[in-house]
Amino acid sequence: MTIRISDLQIALEEALPPPSELHAALPVGEAEALHIARSRSVVQQILAGADDRLLVITGPCSIHEPESALEYARRLGDFAACVSDALFIVMRVYFEKPRTRLGWKGLIYDPDLDGRGNIRQGLTDARRVLLDVARLGVPAGSEIL
Repeated sequence: MTIRISDLQIALEEALPPPSELHAALPVGEAEALHIARSRSVVQQILAGADDRLLVITGPCSIHEPESALEYARRLGDFAACVSDALFIVMRVYFEKPRTRLGWKGLIYDPDLDGRGNIRQGLTDARRVLLDVARLGVPAGSEIL
């Protein structure tokens, strides 16, 4: 006899879209790709000691409202330009709340903030935010758990 054990906290199971589908729907433009590559290179240089600026990763605990995230990115970009000789600022852009057992799990899991969950839409929204932040010329760092 097989006994099925399930996690009572799982509300929905759905297949994730393949990365190729997200890339096709929301492609990275050449300018954004160059910005991302340059930002990664600067971070690597700072970590290796070849660039003496301080690496600062700052931002909200998690993104729950894309428009607010973009407003933050605009302001951060303006500030970063003023201190770029001493600091290299990267916007922290988290879309999940992995340590939250109950309650809202983040934009990727529940983009409508209604508890129903829609990972497909959440992944699309998250990619859109990252592309928009790149278009603003702000380096972004994220974590996926």
